[in-house]
Amino acid sequence: MADNCCQGKTQAFKKLKGRQKRVLWIVLIINAVMFVIEFGGGLRAQALSLTGDSLDMLGDAFVYGSSLYVLNQGRKAQAKSALFKGGIMFLSAIAVFARGTYQLFIRDVPDASIISEIGLLALVANLICLFLLTRHRNDNINMSAVWLCSRNDIIANTSVLAAAGLVFLTHSPIPDLVVGGLLTVVFAKSAGKVLYQGWRELHTDF
Repeated sequence: MADNCCQGKTQAFKKLKGRQKRVLWIVLIINAVMFVIEFGGGLRAQALSLTGDSLDMLGDAFVYGSSLYVLNQGRKAQAKSALFKGGIMFLSAIAVFARGTYQLFIRDVPDASIISEIGLLALVANLICLFLLTRHRNDNINMSAVWLCSRNDIIANTSVLAAAGLVFLTHSPIPDLVVGGLLTVVFAKSAGKVLYQGWRELHTDF
């Protein structure tokens, strides 16, 4: 009876890991493709909000790749992966801030139509990712961190679309710069949370 119970738990665990792996591969591919689309669009439109969101997509692709790497490893490895994810998110915040400082002096009005079109596409892509990850967000620290990244993406996409509308109405680069600044704050706060969780998990005795 005990052997059957253990075998059943082992099979259930393998199935769970299999589902996690499929989901992580799907969201990794989605984010990698959207990074290329958004980064190119951001440069073409001179839009800080799009460029910042594209860097978030790239960071998420690295995050999901890291999560795949530690998927079948222990909690210590997953905690180290969380620290890596937090570092990527923090670097994204720095990159957006640097880009915003540069555009503050240039003050070119970004192309609102490009921002809105690509921003809407990114929102749909991230809603799909969030939907796929939600069922796994409480599985472990690894999946919890990637779900948090995906949730932040929805916030970023909504902000990008708001920036597009305000740029169109005001014909000013200020809304785009403000949204880029807000994205910097969101990335930095989320990075701090993930880094704290990873550090605490890494130094917890199991």
